[in-house]
Amino acid sequence: MNKFIENYLKENKDYFKQVSEFIYNHPETRFEEYKSYEFLASECEKQGFTVDRNVANIKTAFTATYGSGKPVIGFLGEFDALSGLSQKPNETSYQPLEKNGNGHGCGHNLLGTGAFAAACAIKKYLEENNLPGTVKFFGCPGEEGGSGKTFMVREGVFDNVDAALSWHPSPANAIMSLSSLANYQVYFQFKGTSSHAANTPHLGRSALDAIELMNVGVNYLREHVIDDARMHYAVTNTGGISPNVVQANAEVLYLLRAPRVDQVDDIFQRVKKIAEGAALMTETEVTIKFDKACSNYIPNRHLEKILYKNLQEVGVEPPSESQIKFAKELWSTFTEGEQKGYLDSMKGFGYFGDGSEFQGKYLSDSISTYYESQETLKGSTDVADVSWVVPTAQLTASTSALGTALHTWQMTAQGLSSYAHKGMLRAAGSMAKTGLDLYTSEEDLNKVKEEFNKFRQKNNYTCPIPNDVTPSKLND
Repeated sequence: MNKFIENYLKENKDYFKQVSEFIYNHPETRFEEYKSYEFLASECEKQGFTVDRNVANIKTAFTATYGSGKPVIGFLGEFDALSGLSQKPNETSYQPLEKNGNGHGCGHNLLGTGAFAAACAIKKYLEENNLPGTVKFFGCPGEEGGSGKTFMVREGVFDNVDAALSWHPSPANAIMSLSSLANYQVYFQFKGTSSHAANTPHLGRSALDAIELMNVGVNYLREHVIDDARMHYAVTNTGGISPNVVQANAEVLYLLRAPRVDQVDDIFQRVKKIAEGAALMTETEVTIKFDKACSNYIPNRHLEKILYKNLQEVGVEPPSESQIKFAKELWSTFTEGEQKGYLDSMKGFGYFGDGSEFQGKYLSDSISTYYESQETLKGSTDVADVSWVVPTAQLTASTSALGTALHTWQMTAQGLSSYAHKGMLRAAGSMAKTGLDLYTSEEDLNKVKEEFNKFRQKNNYTCPIPNDVTPSKLND
């Protein structure tokens, strides 16, 4: 069984590399992944899956299904890119392909393809062995700032799935055993009155002043929230470029995070009061527009243990001299702080250790010991909402040099490297073998589901995105 998976991925590695390359070369931001979506959905059909498009009323979301009956094992694939991270691949200096263009600075070309490869491997095994069971590949758009999976959960897309598996590119090889931060993303739109800023300033009411006052108020709030909370903002509309005109309209986008949804909501209520106070002070009006949200991630420990066993079985192939040389040159582009703190980001992905195994190295050639971590990743993921409705586990596979931060040009530069594609197939093999374990071991599947049911009996789930909120594109 395990040899089947290894042989399948080895025989088809060039095909999956081509899939990754297509997605990389067509970087599209949240809910506008039209080319990547159609390409990946069509490839699923070519592989013998039945594809449902536009699921959850999202034009770039789809499900691909093969087989019938239980169990139903799902694989979560992402394919959206980030704005401003265009970069020529396999280069060790900043060389954007397009000024201010999009780029796969979080490795989602690898993520989506790796999950697709795992689903294809299992589909082939079930087909050739005439076994019952259903494999589903979920084409999940808008992870970056869009919480696509949360919208999909709200619409019941993951109902009746017995277990879900996913992964993420990083410099580490580990099980992603940490929880994550829940979040709300909300627009605050201020409306005032324009006027000549010199001749009749007394007649104007500045929306930009309101935003500046709101931001100052929130900055004072930082001292009075829990330590694990995060409050980020971006001014998305300054009201124009003319300083001699009192800005009548302005907008700021806030991203609020905390370990639990109820904690996020508490902070949100306080931020709303600050916005209302800023409007009162400036005699402007404020409109609050909820954009998206996601919950905190709930790890399934038994499923993680199975995934860890299979990651160990797949193992890590030693990097080649050319791969080491490329990683070393990239390392030299990192700041001193990035080099000294390279372990910090790896720990967020589930790495446990002091880094001694990496001395004198620029690439990870080992697998971190697995721990049932009680810590929280200082980041968010919409995989979290899937984990509230389906038993879920994630791993990370090394696709980039030690010290590479996500959402950087250096991450984009490594997205098509031979080392990255080896990591992608390592993740695919680990997930596929884990899926097969669940198909063939009723005992393991029952333990996974019992753990999940025990948690849910004590913890109700409510989708954090209100029913009247729809997915928003980056430039809406």
